[in-house]
Amino acid sequence: MSARGCCVGLGPDVRIYNSRVKIYTKTGDSGDTSLFDNTRVSKADSRVDAYGEVDELNACLGAARAAGVGIDLAASLESIQKDLFALGARLADPSVRIAPRITKAAITVEAVERLEQLIDRLEIEMPPLRSFILPGGSIGGALLHLARTVCRRAERRVIALGSGVVDPILVVYLNRLSDLLFVMARAVNHRAGEPEVEW
Repeated sequence: MSARGCCVGLGPDVRIYNSRVKIYTKTGDSGDTSLFDNTRVSKADSRVDAYGEVDELNACLGAARAAGVGIDLAASLESIQKDLFALGARLADPSVRIAPRITKAAITVEAVERLEQLIDRLEIEMPPLRSFILPGGSIGGALLHLARTVCRRAERRVIALGSGVVDPILVVYLNRLSDLLFVMARAVNHRAGEPEVEW
């Protein structure tokens, strides 16, 4: 049935739009991309590199969730993944054009406090850390250790953009998140009965 045919009886002002998002646009075939303010930059630009690292971190958290980390931690990771989309959007917005009213693209002090509260809650479950430990353990725990290292890399890339270029809360969030991912890795391994291997 044509688009015209499916609009019969709906009036002349009704328009049918394809709600699918096209995956390929071909606009980046020459090695550049658009930021939120429509500025074209190289895909090797430091800002693109920074939000690319955040995207990789997000994928790592998805892999950890898929590997199995427990219902409570999976829910926390899903919330963090949404925060990381917001953080990436902020990095892709050098002209600060995202409207303040779009709260899902905000990283706040409250978001950092939620990470800290989760760290405090999880640390109570485990014996105190007495020395460096080797990353590993269960699959979920090992993937969280990997995510922690990707988080630290993302943090370095964001810091490298320079002070005054990005909102400082983004750096604080990534710093606290890397701490949380370490604690989460320990918690997942502890719950799984996986012993920690000290250095």
